[in-house]
Amino acid sequence: MNPILYSNIIGSGKPLCILHGFLGMSDNWKTLGNQYAENGFEVHLIDQRNHGRSFWSDEFNYDLLAKDLFDYLNDKNIQKTALIGHSMGGKTVMQFACTYSQLTEKLLVADIAPRYYPPHHHEIISALNHLELEKIETRGDADDQLKKYLKNFGVRQFLLKNLYRTKDSKFGLRINLAVLTEKMEEVGENISSSEHYDGPTLFLKGSKSEYVSDADSVQIKRHFPNAKIEVIDNAGHWLHAENPEQFFEKSFQFLK
Repeated sequence: MNPILYSNIIGSGKPLCILHGFLGMSDNWKTLGNQYAENGFEVHLIDQRNHGRSFWSDEFNYDLLAKDLFDYLNDKNIQKTALIGHSMGGKTVMQFACTYSQLTEKLLVADIAPRYYPPHHHEIISALNHLELEKIETRGDADDQLKKYLKNFGVRQFLLKNLYRTKDSKFGLRINLAVLTEKMEEVGENISSSEHYDGPTLFLKGSKSEYVSDADSVQIKRHFPNAKIEVIDNAGHWLHAENPEQFFEKSFQFLK
């Protein structure tokens, strides 16, 4: 029996599964999740393996992440679902839609393309590996430690969401840092070149983000022939957090 992913389920109606990005967690999508739930969706905010409250594993690749989602839907008796995935989560839902198209109602991919990305999280991973958890008494202490390596306040706040108090009142991280450090290369991997999903697909990209370029549209159309590509204004890679109103508007138009 495979372990089942942790989720927070809100609302009732048509199933909608949302998958976070690398080093994120389901909580990152709570605000938007509530909005979808208020508009007729049963929203499943899911923690992927080695993230959030889900199980840890030494194995980590997109085939497995897609299979985790398949097992999750099976466990919840969901026959068909709409999907939203951001960044790494976008790669997972692309892989899932190609492998399990019969279970995929609609596919929404946030700021990632179906191509290989060279590892580019070294600075963040290095900063997290420098955290001396045993010396941390408050979140402020953790921020002070990260500050030495990461200047961006927003990035530090995002990473510190992973900090939690263990049973013995010390601090721990909700991510499996050792495995994610080792498997960083896997995060950039692509779905295989022959795979495709013919259902309704929407790619949303941040106007200030470099993750999805105009050149990517050829590959997007090859894998997802019915894909539309739209831009979220005044937003970088964290488009759902930087312009949540427009993200909701465009995504809801598509999903409903």
